[in-house]
Amino acid sequence: MAKILVAEDDKDLNRFVCASLRAQGFDVIACFDGAQALEQLTTNKCDMLLTDVMMPNVDGFELAEQVRLFDKTIPIVFMTAKDDKPSKMLGYRIGIDDYVTKPFDMDVLFMKLTAMLRRAKIETEKMITVGNLTMNVEERIATINGEEIALTVREFDLLFKFLSYPKKTFTRSALMEEFWDYDSSATSRTVDVYMAKLREKTADCDGFEILTVHGLGYKAVLK
Repeated sequence: MAKILVAEDDKDLNRFVCASLRAQGFDVIACFDGAQALEQLTTNKCDMLLTDVMMPNVDGFELAEQVRLFDKTIPIVFMTAKDDKPSKMLGYRIGIDDYVTKPFDMDVLFMKLTAMLRRAKIETEKMITVGNLTMNVEERIATINGEEIALTVREFDLLFKFLSYPKKTFTRSALMEEFWDYDSSATSRTVDVYMAKLREKTADCDGFEILTVHGLGYKAVLK
């Protein structure tokens, strides 16, 4: 069960967010200012920080900056009415992961938090398991039902990217830029060939499928 620290000085909103997160199965710590949140984070192991920006004693910017001094990986999400570009740029420079603008839809917030927690877990464990497929990043080994499958370095990296961001569509041009870099011989057809190979090699996987998004590119969808 993921533990989320919620820092919000509006008591009604704090209670509502915490109750909603608990209803979704999260373990929640409630704090009502940045100083209290900072104290809690130094004594409790939390999986995510969900914080307001404008708070007494220590605001969200300072809180995030202090947290990044001792924890480089915990996902930090700002809940804020400050939707201006300078505030967002400052937050991202400090090292936050995302913004939700008040008032926000709790269903959207749940989806954001779940996706970020999943990626944080992948980053920490260096492992992805989807159905009967397991990918070990450090050893760069992929197995189906415990049997290793032969993937090239590029195939491994492509598959890991898709499974790290399920449902996200990656355009052919974006894939070429990231995985083929400055290889002038690569074309959109090159991407198609690789995706066909990946589908063939992962045909026995029961936890996902790679779909073509016509006119754009590809995405992995979990079953």
